[in-house]
Amino acid sequence: MLRRLVEPAQYLSIKYTERLADEGAVTSVGSKGGSYDNALAETVNGLYKAELIRAQGPWRTADQVELATAGRVAWWNAERLHGACGDIPPAEFEAAYHHRLKASEAA
Repeated sequence: MLRRLVEPAQYLSIKYTERLADEGAVTSVGSKGGSYDNALAETVNGLYKAELIRAQGPWRTADQVELATAGRVAWWNAERLHGACGDIPPAEFEAAYHHRLKASEAA
């Protein structure tokens, strides 16, 4: 049996990694392809499906889902209280971090 040199999933992974590198982004905080990354992604997707898609449906169009998803992402990043951040929204936590960083650089 002949096997393709690059499997489609591998190709996408390479392109994805290259794109992140172009932007200076980090692909993972853990080991490459580790179960913690997958578990986090599955948890976030599960919450999205349970709290938005199933709870607020039925959806009639893809545009409705897209708009609701954009609102959910905005809420998730800017308003949701996050226990690991001291019960403040992630965006507020990040802004405070950058403020402290600039203050320490100025000092």
